[in-house]
Amino acid sequence: MERDVLLRVEGLKKYFPVVQGKLLGRQIQQLRAVDDVSFEVYKGETLGLVGESGCGKSTTGRSILQLYRPTGGKVFYDGTDLMKAPKSDLRRLRQKMQMIFQDPYASLNPRMTVSETVGDPIRIHKLLPRQKIEDRVKELLEMVGLNPAFANRYPHEFSGGQRQRIGIARALALQPDLIICDEPISALDVSIQAQVVNLLEDLQEKLGLTYLFIAHDLSMVRHISTRVAVMYLGVIVELADRTDLYENPLHPYTRALLSAVPIPDPKVEKKRERIILTGDVPSPIQPPSGCRFRTRCPLAADVCAAERPAFREVASGHSVACHFAA
Repeated sequence: MERDVLLRVEGLKKYFPVVQGKLLGRQIQQLRAVDDVSFEVYKGETLGLVGESGCGKSTTGRSILQLYRPTGGKVFYDGTDLMKAPKSDLRRLRQKMQMIFQDPYASLNPRMTVSETVGDPIRIHKLLPRQKIEDRVKELLEMVGLNPAFANRYPHEFSGGQRQRIGIARALALQPDLIICDEPISALDVSIQAQVVNLLEDLQEKLGLTYLFIAHDLSMVRHISTRVAVMYLGVIVELADRTDLYENPLHPYTRALLSAVPIPDPKVEKKRERIILTGDVPSPIQPPSGCRFRTRCPLAADVCAAERPAFREVASGHSVACHFAA
């Protein structure tokens, strides 16, 4: 059965200029944060995007929403090319695409009450009469598990987990179809992380939401995701169904990542081989030729330096960028 594609990303690139000189700086190089990334997100699913810090996950999410203007590539939301959409259309489409930010402390304005923060998107897009906004804010707070009586409080009066719930309520205010979750639990205590993830799953089931879930916690990504994409130094190296990826990883980098995930069984953990990667992550300013991972890969050969591996489907729904994957 063919599934409906809500988001399609084709050859997405985002380069940041590296300038020399403080006053009249001239560009001397480019930092290739995202370099030719392609994937699809189906309606109603959760696509997990994982990788090391600095690999370009958050930049990918922000470029999709056009918070960063992409350097190249195409982004289609429900068939509409966001790169070519006029500002008026983009404003309308942004109602359907929202983001939950990583840091619940920095993403809320300390001078705005919860009611103002959650109600602001509704006011800006003029979705409801002013007298009905307050009722909608209380409804949203209840939806994310907060007491509506807290609506007139300020962010400093809440814990980290409660602040993240306020951020989720703000993302839901415009009734979006797609939410990009940019590491929404990484700044929270472990005991609170599960609560927030369970909330996101409940909201997805209740409202029919689609998530792009960006994270580096592989065990949490396995729990919440339908499919998982693995990113390394600005490129996606593997994409598959979560069960297939975790049980049969094909890319050496994916295998190394999964070998670091602890297993709650001492006997299995003792027998398991841990893959330790050597060397440092190369700079995105001057990435390696050919395969980005070759400088740390135990399988690296001459072909890896000479030729960039194609991102190809090697099994049904399982794609990988490696010369030696079969």
